[in-house]
Amino acid sequence: MSLTKRLVSLHHWLLPPESEVGWAAYLWIVYFGFFWLQYIGRPIGPVELPLAVLSTCLFLGLYFSGFRRSGRAALLHVLALAALGLVWAPFNIGASAFFVFAGAFCMLVGPPRYAWALLLGLLVMIALVGLLLQPMPWFWLPGLVATFIVGAANIHFAEQGRRNAALRLSQAEVRQLARVAERERIARDLHDLLGHRLSVIVLKSELAGRLFERDPARARAEIAQVEHSAREALAEVREAIGGYRERSLAAELEQARLALTSADVDLDLRLDKSLALDAQTEAVLTLVIREAVTNIIRHARAHRCWIYLTRPEPNAELVLEIGDDGGGRIRPEGGGVDGMRARIEALGGLFRLDPDRRLIQARLPGGSSA
Repeated sequence: MSLTKRLVSLHHWLLPPESEVGWAAYLWIVYFGFFWLQYIGRPIGPVELPLAVLSTCLFLGLYFSGFRRSGRAALLHVLALAALGLVWAPFNIGASAFFVFAGAFCMLVGPPRYAWALLLGLLVMIALVGLLLQPMPWFWLPGLVATFIVGAANIHFAEQGRRNAALRLSQAEVRQLARVAERERIARDLHDLLGHRLSVIVLKSELAGRLFERDPARARAEIAQVEHSAREALAEVREAIGGYRERSLAAELEQARLALTSADVDLDLRLDKSLALDAQTEAVLTLVIREAVTNIIRHARAHRCWIYLTRPEPNAELVLEIGDDGGGRIRPEGGGVDGMRARIEALGGLFRLDPDRRLIQARLPGGSSA
């Protein structure tokens, strides 16, 4: 494996694939250098050195783990970073860096009112620490200013991202409504079209049956016209229903991501890029994912959900797994679950529901490795 591939693999291991920060996350770590800056001017003791190294390792673990957290888990990360800053404040004026990174993760705890309340609490903590434990201005002044600026900016951009996601979702829904209206029009056209074509086919077939004994040549001509009318009807039907497959699996997954983002739910998506799905399998997966995501948004009160679509081994079954970390249990009965089960089993697949773990699994024979 080349060095570039190793770096990319490490990057995906450290940061979630759906994260928008990209490589900038590594540049932000530079600010943590303030923690080590004071040791340039004075020697570090034999006890303080291993403790500083251990704290740095803890910080890096919390930092990279924080990008994958939300809700209560994110709150625990913020409190852990603040605790490190509180412990080191009396001994290291650069310990304010811990508070700055804690403020940066406030936007992950939930809606803006929770994030602002947590950020305000951090600022009060920095002020108290500066007053009681570390009065040096180089601790509390950068701590207060940088923590507020970084925390407030992240809260603002996170809320802006949620609003943009909601706007894109609304626009997508408008487009979907337009497609539904168009499909209804096509359905009406199909009714008129097939009614006419089939009437002609029935009449010519009856006429050919009556002429079969008296005038075989004309009967053959009528049968030829029946075949011609049937082929024309088939071509027109195929052309008319072409719009029914506009919503691909990729489009449905993007729609799911937008809907979940607007509901403050993080999506962990794992999709095997080597899968080539036939049209019927893709249509069923699209409907199942749409129903599951709708249920998560309406009923789960979740902070995170995951959709995995993989093939464990070549030529093995296609595996779809959908779950979330919400409260309660999934109702095993109901139109939504029954509909998903019916669609999967219609393709010869196996549908399994774990109500207590809020987990849906489906195995399908459809799809092939590209």
